[in-house]
Amino acid sequence: MGTLLDLIIGDPHNFPHPIRAIGNLIAWLEKRLLGDVTGKPDRNPSLEKTKGTLLWCLVVSVTLIITAAVIIGAYAIHPYIGIWAEAILTCYILAAKSLYKESMAVTKELDEGDLDKARYALSMIVGRDTKPLSAEEVAKAAVETVAENTSDGVIAPFLYTAIGGPILGFFYKAVNTMDSMIGYKNEKYENFGRFAAKADDVFNFIPSRLSAIFMIAGTFILSIFDKTYSPKNAAEIWRRDRLNHKSPNSAQTESVCAGALGLKLGGDHLYKGVMVHKPTIGDELKQTEPADIRRANRLMFATEGVAFVLVLTFLLNILY
Repeated sequence: MGTLLDLIIGDPHNFPHPIRAIGNLIAWLEKRLLGDVTGKPDRNPSLEKTKGTLLWCLVVSVTLIITAAVIIGAYAIHPYIGIWAEAILTCYILAAKSLYKESMAVTKELDEGDLDKARYALSMIVGRDTKPLSAEEVAKAAVETVAENTSDGVIAPFLYTAIGGPILGFFYKAVNTMDSMIGYKNEKYENFGRFAAKADDVFNFIPSRLSAIFMIAGTFILSIFDKTYSPKNAAEIWRRDRLNHKSPNSAQTESVCAGALGLKLGGDHLYKGVMVHKPTIGDELKQTEPADIRRANRLMFATEGVAFVLVLTFLLNILY
């Protein structure tokens, strides 16, 4: 039910969101545990690692306790209220609809020829500098974001929620949010965010690979109706380029998407004025265009559909 709610309503912008609350908690704890370390010559790497680990444990603990309290309290009032509470929380955990809306905002501006607005719309969903990007680079960055987040924004939280309900689903979201906020290999977070980054790698290791397999299956299904998608190339590029990323997990679905659409993704990008060198993923069989963002979104939904059917079949077999 929560999966359907996400597809229908997504995440309303003007409504309180638990993931934003987790982000606020992370920011609050970071300020108190790490503080402003800019230009400090006497930093203690070991102490920063310990504080970063403490932050991770506190955020996970608070998230688990509050989520469990909400669900237990809801079921204590009435079983139907408990079911709806789980459905609403699951809707918050998944991000398919919001990812679609945000990425399609980029497509809209590109279709209308407004590159500045397209860059701005892209800046809402990526961490790289968007002002220097050409129209093709903007489209390519949006495709990359949809491809990568198909795993950690849709399939991984779906799998964790299927296994342990919203409690485990929110546990995963807390882990993933900490990585996205402090899990950077830069001067500020190299030590403080190390545990968060490594934990995210561990908890995404299996889901990212399952996501890639589901995406290959989704490519095959879409290719029946649209020959733009190539399941053969998706599988080949995945086998070749699935580890072409600094993260052991991020290139899993990016490589499938690149192969499926015949695009070259990845490469060097600017982050806050600093050039970050990354390997490329896929072969440039054609130039990236705004329509590829639509195709990447269709692939995301097809991947989610494959995961939903397989997990539902598996759970029904266990129960019956």
